[in-house]
This record gives sequence, C-alpha cells and structure tokens, in this order.
Amino acid sequence: MHRRTALSVSAALLAAAPLLAACGSGSHPGAAAVVGGERIEVSSLQDQVRDVRAAQQASPQSAQLIKATGDLSREKLNVMIFDRVVDRVAEDNGITVSRGEIQKAHDEFVEQSGGEDQLAAMLLQQQGVAPDQIDTVVRRTVLMNKIAAKLGIANTPEGQQRLTGVFTAASKSLGIDVNPRFGSWDDEKIQLGTYSPAWLRQISRAPEAAEGA
Repeated sequence: MHRRTALSVSAALLAAAPLLAACGSGSHPGAAAVVGGERIEVSSLQDQVRDVRAAQQASPQSAQLIKATGDLSREKLNVMIFDRVVDRVAEDNGITVSRGEIQKAHDEFVEQSGGEDQLAAMLLQQQGVAPDQIDTVVRRTVLMNKIAAKLGIANTPEGQQRLTGVFTAASKSLGIDVNPRFGSWDDEKIQLGTYSPAWLRQISRAPEAAEGA
C-alpha cells in the first residue's frame, strides 16, 4: 500500500472520540499510563509537552498554536499510548522498521513539504509535534503502511473497519490502564476517553492535508 493512503487510515484511527467512564490507576503512582505492563511515566509525558511548548513559543504563530493545544498533556499521552498499540500490531505480524527506512521516509516528507523547516512547522501546527519528535511520527507512518500492506487492507470503509478491529484486539491485549487525571482508554476506538483534540478533528475532516505529515 502506498504510504499516503496509510497516513489517512492512521489519522482516521486516531480521530475517534468515544465516551467511557474513567478507570483507576491508583496502583501505579507516578505513571500517566501502564501499557502492556510497561509504565509511561508522568515525567516522560511532561518532557514531551515541554518540547512542544518550547517549539510553539518560538513560532511566529505561538499564541494561536498554544491556544489550539490547551490540553496538550492528554494529546501527547493519547499518541504515546497509540504508538505502543501500533508496536504491538507490528510485533504480532512480524513487522519491523529499520533506521534506514525511517530516514528514507523522513527525506521524502521533507521533499513533499518543501524543506525541513516547512515540515517541522506543518507538524507543529497540525499535530503538536516538536522537531525532535518528528521521527516518531515518521516511524509510526512507516509501520502503519507496512501493517496495512501486510494485512492487505485497502483505504475503504470496509478496510478501515477491519484495521480498527486489528488495533482493538491489540489494544485489549495490552491491558491499558490510564491515570484518571488524564481520562481513560477505549479499546474499541483506540482513543483516550472523551478526548478529541482539535488537530485530530481537522485531520479527520481533511485527510489529504494529513497525508504529507
């Protein structure tokens, strides 16, 4: 499957906004979430948030960017958990990604965006991604492409439903437990509770705009 198609499929998976009551993480103090028995530390989440805020403050559109990502901690945690679900699906299907593949895809994104600075600015604006987090986005995109190709999933409503089912099964297998201060995780929608950040809604409405991201 072509990488641009996989990008829109990935965005659709991330864009859901389900309703689910919060579950407890009182047994995991200091953790923002526990995924597959591995902790996502609050300190790690805060590091990611700090990097994004620093990049936003350095942007000419700083006020607008910061206002659009008011709940940045939940936004980043949502993606950090989702990345671990992607990793589980990839592992279950014997899919790996090399540093060379990430670099090649990164270079292609730079070319499509018109330059490294343009790519960084676009990802910061559309997805709340700091420059040092770009390769995480690239890696996710490569994996999503490989997963869709390995499973023979087309970018159709039926393909989307099938892909969501695969990710739901992986999500359930990880036993994701989120600290209530950040909400809860819905395995069916692969999404934090009632949370749907503005940039995800934007991407879901205009997948073509996300395909260069």
